[in-house]
Amino acid sequence: MSNSATKKREPLFHIIKRPAIPMWQSLLIRAGAILAALIVAGVITYFFTGLNPISVYTTMIEGAIGTEKRIWNLLQGIALLLCVSLAVTPAFKMKFWNIGAEGQALMGGLASALCMILLSDKLSGGMLMLVMIVTSIVLGAVWALLPAIFKAKWNTNETLFTLMMNYIAMQIVSYFSYKYSVPKGSGSIGIINSSSKLGWFPSILDQKYLLNIIIVTVLTVLLYVYLKHSKHGYEISVVGESENTAKYIGINVKKVIIRTMLLSGAICGIAGLLMVAGTDHTIATGTVGGRGFTAIMVSWLAKFNPIMMFLTSFLIVFLEKGAIAISSEFDLNSSFSDIITGIIIFFIIGSEFFINYSIKFRESEKEGKNK
Repeated sequence: MSNSATKKREPLFHIIKRPAIPMWQSLLIRAGAILAALIVAGVITYFFTGLNPISVYTTMIEGAIGTEKRIWNLLQGIALLLCVSLAVTPAFKMKFWNIGAEGQALMGGLASALCMILLSDKLSGGMLMLVMIVTSIVLGAVWALLPAIFKAKWNTNETLFTLMMNYIAMQIVSYFSYKYSVPKGSGSIGIINSSSKLGWFPSILDQKYLLNIIIVTVLTVLLYVYLKHSKHGYEISVVGESENTAKYIGINVKKVIIRTMLLSGAICGIAGLLMVAGTDHTIATGTVGGRGFTAIMVSWLAKFNPIMMFLTSFLIVFLEKGAIAISSEFDLNSSFSDIITGIIIFFIIGSEFFINYSIKFRESEKEGKNK
């Protein structure tokens, strides 16, 4: 048998882990991905609807930031999504897959709503707000603590556990929505304290969402410092890299898991407070609106960096607001605008492959001999 026949054939290409690249290169790759996504989405738009893609994109921009009111709504949407994204980040950095942010934020919002319903005639406005803040943080933290204890003590699957807790939270909210429904039996609580506005966040500079935005901005900075420049943040990183290494250098892994999930749930509780006291002034099973799951993508795309999460939150919310404008302006089914959004997000996620890996093609025999 000839040597050429027995020689092992090299694959056409290899996927190689790329060393860390400068930030400007990663931003350039992402920008190229967005440009490619816009081209592909434009072709699909023209092929299926006959519309000018430029006018569609212009409508998307105007729908998100076309007026002052839309800009504030955009910032409010970014703040709420960013808050939930901040909540899941410490757990994800520790490689504790907390899929329960939806339920944890919902329970925080429920605590606020019940305080507004039950205590408005018993406490002053300032004291009521203080009780709402404390109870929202505590209930959100407790909802995250349960799966953390089971993971630390018995190594249960945190993904399934936290996901299950979402559905339990939804049913609890559904129960109280029926119990305190207005009118009775409707299953909907309606706007709470609409006349007195007790328990509502105050407007700042005539902007009802500004306090939400300020709170989330402060949380973003604090979490960045906590993760990057504190001992706890260092321990989270080590546990995420290797539990065995963490144990070897004396880190109490069980303690870190429980402490980190308490923090995660507490921030989710704050998110629920912002949604009830600062935005909706009511509670329902759809109050969180899927942000607990969208936050996973926001956190991952930002590489668990709280500052960078502002940009990824902006992108997601901008696309959502723009998609709504496209549907109403061109009388298109909302599913079509979701297709455009999905294409753009798909390309952005796909660009992460080229940031982290490179493709090396097989050299031909002639090239090998020339070397």
